[in-house]
Amino acid sequence: MPVPAGVLLHDKPAGVTSHDVVARARRRYRDLPERVRVGHAGTLDPFATGLLLVLVGRATRAQRFLMALPKTYRAVARLGFTSDTGDRDGTLVETGRVPERLELPTGRLLQRPPAYSAVRVGGERLYEKARRGEPEEGAARAVEVRRFELLWRAGDRAGLEVECSAGTYVRQLVSALGDAYCEELERTRIGPFRLEDADPDQLVPLSDALAFLPELALAEADAAAVVHGRPLAARAPQAGTGPMRLTHAGRLLAVAEEREGSLRSLVVFAE
Repeated sequence: MPVPAGVLLHDKPAGVTSHDVVARARRRYRDLPERVRVGHAGTLDPFATGLLLVLVGRATRAQRFLMALPKTYRAVARLGFTSDTGDRDGTLVETGRVPERLELPTGRLLQRPPAYSAVRVGGERLYEKARRGEPEEGAARAVEVRRFELLWRAGDRAGLEVECSAGTYVRQLVSALGDAYCEELERTRIGPFRLEDADPDQLVPLSDALAFLPELALAEADAAAVVHGRPLAARAPQAGTGPMRLTHAGRLLAVAEEREGSLRSLVVFAE
């Protein structure tokens, strides 16, 4: 039996970690004769729900390309409160200061990963420092808010939709509204993948999961070179456009990128 390879679209419930979801998927394949690697492409906080991409087999090699995809979230902000974690699991303080206008800046901005996040600083995750009473924010990094929409507002709560780049902390954006924290957070989209298509029992083939990357179909001789790890001469118009799929006869061989005048594989899937 061939080792499975592909992406599971999982609708993560609240109260479980992304690691819990991966562990469940890993148990599904534990009886196969060959060990199956399982991972994910972007953590969701335990309180958050929504789309989680679970990577199976050779799809774990494509993690970097899937993690880089933009994300869309729907959030419920509770106004007039603060939270030390930015979400409902933190220590809540009622201030009564309710912001009149709810607007988020769009475009590129600098954001510091919150103290309660999985970012590593000095080899230790920030949430581990925070739980020890040594809260520390991560170094500022560039993120992009592509779209912000106020969906509804009722009393001390408001519904928001945010489309943003990978690595953006939505609870930080909600906190920046004023005295507010993220009461609910649902990831509804990752690049071309939609929450409504989630089915943890349906493995999306790796070739389909990476279809968002441009394709370069190779002749047989070039395909053989790629499989053996040899670079190819760069070719227009694909060269210089970022990662691309290299295929032969409809088979996914690798993802490559132009580097120093040649097309070099970033990861090879063909075995």
